[in-house]
Amino acid sequence: MPATLPKSPLPLLLLLLSLTTGLVDAISILGLGKVFTANMTGNIVFLGFATAGAPGFNWLPYVVALTTFLAGAAIAGRIGKAHVGLPLRRWLTVAALVESGLLGIAGIVAIGFQPDAVDARLLVIIALTAVAMGFRNATIRQLKVPDMTTTVLTLTLTGLAADSGLGRGGNPNWQRRIGSVVAIFAGAVIGALLVLHTSLSVPLVLAGALVLVGTLACARHPGAAGLIA
Repeated sequence: MPATLPKSPLPLLLLLLSLTTGLVDAISILGLGKVFTANMTGNIVFLGFATAGAPGFNWLPYVVALTTFLAGAAIAGRIGKAHVGLPLRRWLTVAALVESGLLGIAGIVAIGFQPDAVDARLLVIIALTAVAMGFRNATIRQLKVPDMTTTVLTLTLTGLAADSGLGRGGNPNWQRRIGSVVAIFAGAVIGALLVLHTSLSVPLVLAGALVLVGTLACARHPGAAGLIA
């Protein structure tokens, strides 16, 4: 009898990364002002508000978040392409070290930080987390795991409804879709509690630790022994 192939650990890892997205969103929205560092749709909208002169919106944090997110995605794209034909676990290890390192450094910079105004320290924290999330998004995109983007839920919720019984669909990957929603919600709750009752450093360091431990555990799993196509 042929040996049974080990089940891929990637879906579980991506659920964990989805939870860290909730943490990062709580940090950026509640602790860094009206700016997103994990997904960019809100920043484009907020930049439009700032351009129109809406009170309470400053264009600089959005531009920093957008440009550094793109930089992180570009770096991840190059690293991913350089790993084609190499073991998946090697790529995962590199990705874990980059993302967790950036979040950890952001946590150090955020020690004692109070966002009273747009200053250099605020922009550095935004830049570090946005580079990490841009790197994450590009890496997940290249992994091509269906219905698990780890940062955006609009298409996930759309697919959940459109492919449901009410939409006369077959409910494909409904567990993954619901799991992603629950994971980001849980991360947002945990992140909000930590930001409101501790400091920005705590959820940043926690997010970095979860990324590092979870990704390295995934890399050691037998299901991650394959090569990158």
